[in-house]
Amino acid sequence: MNVLLVFNEGINGMAFSSISDIDLEKQVAGLSKELAALKKEMSKRGGAFYAGGRDAVSDYYTDIAERIGARLPDLRKRAKAIESSARDHPAATAAVGLAVLGLLVTLLFSRR
Repeated sequence: MNVLLVFNEGINGMAFSSISDIDLEKQVAGLSKELAALKKEMSKRGGAFYAGGRDAVSDYYTDIAERIGARLPDLRKRAKAIESSARDHPAATAAVGLAVLGLLVTLLFSRR
């Protein structure tokens, strides 16, 4: 049997204590079992959180799809009106596009 000597500094000076390899192996085995149990528990909890998040996203998607689906014909009419206006007034469209681009660039560089 191998014996490991561990140096401990006590109140009254120096002291040595011995720990056998068998005790260390038992401690390592016990810690390995605890670690495996913790991994298993985290896996269960992670799966539950994933399922809950997936359900929440699905609910949000359904809600958004219903709202957009009801307004889709109106959005299409407005998009066609904007498109025809842009074709009728190309200079104004270019000016608005440049103004929006300038605002975006200003916002981007003002944060730095």
